[in-house]
Amino acid sequence: MYGKNPSDVVSHDVSQTCSYTRWASREILCDRNYMEVSHHMANLDAEAKGQTRDGKDEKLNANLEASGASQGIWKMTFYTPEPVAMVLQEAEQAGYAAKTTSSRLVMRSPYNTAETYSEDVAGVPMEVFRVSAYYMAPQGLNVVNLAAACPKGGVLFTEDMISWHVPRRVTPLLDARITVSEMHMGINGQGLDRSQMAARGYTLSTTDFHIVVEIPVGSPDGYYKSHAPDYQYHITYFVEPMLEVLWREDDTQDDTRYKVLFPIMTPLMPQSPQIQDDTVPETRVFSVLLGTFLHDVELRNITFSTGVLTVEESNAKGFTVQEHSLANGSKSFSLQVPFDANVVLKHNPERLVTSYFLPLIFGLIVLPEETPFALPVDLQASLQDVVLPIMAGTCDQNQFYISVKFGSHGSNFKAIVGPRELTAEMAENYNFYENGTHLSLILPYTAKDAVFELLTAESVKSRIDLLLLDRANDWVLADLYLACYFPLKATECHPNGTMTAVAVKVESTRNLKPSQLTLKDQSCTPQFSDDRVAYFSFSVDTCGTTRTFFNNYMMYENEIRLSYNNAKGAANTSPVDPDYRQTVSCFYVVNETQTVAFSAKPRTYEPAAEIGTGLMVQMRLSQDPSYELFYQAEDYPVVKYLQQPLYFEVELMHSTDPHLELIAENCWATLYEDRTSLPSWDIIVDSCENRNDSSATIFHPVVSDSRVLVPSHIKRFSVKMFTFTKDDKILKDQIYVHCDAVICDTSSQADGSCRGQCVHPPGQSYLRPAGVKKERRSTDSTRQRQISSGAIILSNL
Repeated sequence: MYGKNPSDVVSHDVSQTCSYTRWASREILCDRNYMEVSHHMANLDAEAKGQTRDGKDEKLNANLEASGASQGIWKMTFYTPEPVAMVLQEAEQAGYAAKTTSSRLVMRSPYNTAETYSEDVAGVPMEVFRVSAYYMAPQGLNVVNLAAACPKGGVLFTEDMISWHVPRRVTPLLDARITVSEMHMGINGQGLDRSQMAARGYTLSTTDFHIVVEIPVGSPDGYYKSHAPDYQYHITYFVEPMLEVLWREDDTQDDTRYKVLFPIMTPLMPQSPQIQDDTVPETRVFSVLLGTFLHDVELRNITFSTGVLTVEESNAKGFTVQEHSLANGSKSFSLQVPFDANVVLKHNPERLVTSYFLPLIFGLIVLPEETPFALPVDLQASLQDVVLPIMAGTCDQNQFYISVKFGSHGSNFKAIVGPRELTAEMAENYNFYENGTHLSLILPYTAKDAVFELLTAESVKSRIDLLLLDRANDWVLADLYLACYFPLKATECHPNGTMTAVAVKVESTRNLKPSQLTLKDQSCTPQFSDDRVAYFSFSVDTCGTTRTFFNNYMMYENEIRLSYNNAKGAANTSPVDPDYRQTVSCFYVVNETQTVAFSAKPRTYEPAAEIGTGLMVQMRLSQDPSYELFYQAEDYPVVKYLQQPLYFEVELMHSTDPHLELIAENCWATLYEDRTSLPSWDIIVDSCENRNDSSATIFHPVVSDSRVLVPSHIKRFSVKMFTFTKDDKILKDQIYVHCDAVICDTSSQADGSCRGQCVHPPGQSYLRPAGVKKERRSTDSTRQRQISSGAIILSNL
């Protein structure tokens, strides 16, 4: 052991004793890649005493000395079995090795050379090596015959046992009868005694022709190795037993030690790694254990439904991939994937049950060769975890309001409104809104998809049905049947003796055609009708109306009905359809009788129309400051962003009179369609901009062009969206804009409003104290027109 300085050297005395067996006359070794024979050389001095050399030997020795081979091996003759002679250098170049010591000559040969040959001995294939070695000794030239024979087979396999058979008599090595004096087995070149063999389950036995070594597959002296032929997982077991036999020839008493080191590998054994599904559905996590594998297997990647991920990428994605080492040296792999991961497939076999699928392919390799193989795994789990959507609805006096809270499937469903599936066009008409967790609809009670259930004197009961269906299986995920009473006067009685009545097609009369309804007098048909409503207007003394007196009341009564036959005798309905009858009546007070006298005289003047009477005024919202493109009725509600001004145009229609001028007298905005509702925001006050916020409203000049023939018939102004605040916050809602417009005769100064847009008499201020509203004109004025815009949705997106 050494430190940084020489003085840190620490010395230890170590003693080791090694023992060696006595050399046999002949030693034969069969190793895994060569065979070797060692032969004892007799004392040549002793052999030389009393012997004389003949002339032929002297001549050969003289030639050897002349060639420089004064000591050692001169040449070798191999028998294949035909003789092949080589000098030492040639043999070494052919891969052989030869060496002499003071007492032994050693020769080594690789397997499968040109000078070795195969021979079957007792049914065991063996490779044989024969050679005669010529070497120089101090006494002269000598020859030694060497031979080795090594088994190349003889192994039998069962599922649990390896049986190695070696010939009991290795005939290529024997020239006479022999007696076996010792027989041992070992592992990896180390001998084992009987107790060690018994502990490991090894046996060494003989038959008439063989020495048999039996080794259990999987014994601790061997090891397993993984393989992946054709991308399938296999293993082999490798062990290297040793057999050592010592025998003595009966005639010469020379002994031979025969030692064989024989590596054995079992045939490929296919393996089916266990797939253990440890998934507990309630935890919402797939868990699988894969194994077992040998230590030389490594998990390289995993193929999911979305693609291939390495182990590192899988862990980074939130999955858990782990390797588990076991006590016996093997390993297993585990994987955990949440149900909600995007690699998991899912579908619903039942309305409330979700089946989750995780198809996997584990990509593994065998080291160190990096041979790949794959293991597919399909995991499945079912859980009753479907959260259904929740619907709620309310009504006001005109509309249905429906909200849907999404369930576990989000918005992945079909919405059936009434009899129809909700389309993009319907969604626009029904104020559809969605934010990822909820959706809402706003429908008028007269919507095409609503049905009328009941009509009373003061109201109509309307119902809207909403179903949410699973897209794949049409399962009903949620349903809502919202019915409300909405104010509607079925009958109105007018002082001039006119009655008006409304008839509606209710759900119980689905086949009713309102246009076929009549009063008692079938000639009295609806003044207006569509596929759902019929509107009647008639005088109390017509259409079969009856009159009944009650004390000081007088009742007029009629009936809206559907006869089975029309005027041409054709059937209007099937006799099985419900009968439709609706009684309408009016009560008048009879408290006195008056006599009215009148007289007639010639007319002294011709009648003349009052200025402004019968003329129409419209207000439109322009798409931009050019006032060329306008939103149409079907475009409402219009979405506008807070950074955009609103550009309005108020126009007197169907008039070319240059003496008429249109004045926008008052304009304001409300949250509701009702022009009298609160809160409200002033835009134009007394025909001028709202001086409390003069920057909010701007009038724009109007010039004559191909569309504008009389500029005085049009007023244009814009409003900044930041005008509309509530509780000091900018309003983000829908608004309606209303205006009172006045049609003036510019040749008359009778009305101060007709002095022009934002023109006031000297000394008159049009500023009012804050919070004081000017009383708007009475709707009875024949020169005033009331106009309103459609809904405008303010958005900050």
